[in-house]
Amino acid sequence: MKHYLAAAIQMTSKPDLAKNLLEAEDLIELAVRQGAELVGLPENFAFLGKDRDKLALAPEIATATEKFLKTMAQRFQVTILGGGFPTPVADGSNKAYNSAVLVAPDGNELTRYHKAHLFDVNIPDENNYQESSTVMAGKDFPPLYHSDKLGNIGISICYDVRFPELYRDLATKGAEVLFIPAAFTAYTGKDHWQVLLQARAIENTCYVIAPAQTGNHYERRYTHGHAMIIDPWGTVLADAGTLPGVAIAPIKPERLEQVRTQMPSLHHRVFY
Repeated sequence: MKHYLAAAIQMTSKPDLAKNLLEAEDLIELAVRQGAELVGLPENFAFLGKDRDKLALAPEIATATEKFLKTMAQRFQVTILGGGFPTPVADGSNKAYNSAVLVAPDGNELTRYHKAHLFDVNIPDENNYQESSTVMAGKDFPPLYHSDKLGNIGISICYDVRFPELYRDLATKGAEVLFIPAAFTAYTGKDHWQVLLQARAIENTCYVIAPAQTGNHYERRYTHGHAMIIDPWGTVLADAGTLPGVAIAPIKPERLEQVRTQMPSLHHRVFY
């Protein structure tokens, strides 16, 4: 693992695929111009609209988004995470996966994860969240991508952040960097977003890169913002605030080693 800059992109995606991808391209270019070599896009970056509309457009969104990610990675010669977009389910069921895809600078897909924990939650923000009505839950723990240059990268999506066993599994496999792209609700985000990200970083002594959605997307759908990069001690290195933009910070192997030496909690586990 080398010293490099990572970027967590923050967007206000709408129910408009073409417009969202243009905005994502601009923000990727902004991150690359600042020196980023690893770039993460948030959950629903390509389309953030009503569930039924997203499901109906899933094949179109998936095709356009996968092509976009490969093109951007090749054009800018960076590794890019597409942090969550609908992909069709092979068994023909009337649902789609919520998939995150990691793409190499040569345009090849490195790994893919289907979101396992679905957001079926009633919160008092005048929205009805039943992700499972249109999304098929993934059945597997997230894969760990091993990189000599960027570190061992674990992938998750949004609501997964509330389930620490997922991240402990990644840490046990050797994770050094955890991606947590999200479209966190404004209502829950103000109380839980940062503290959950810091907890996942601290307990696993890993860097956390958390791209995010922000602002108003349609009707009453609001997200929290504050895309972040957090170091293994839990220190917030970068925070994108509440406007579209980029949080960018260094990923340092020496800092990872320092924290893991000072706090070797992963080696002190009693229960497995």
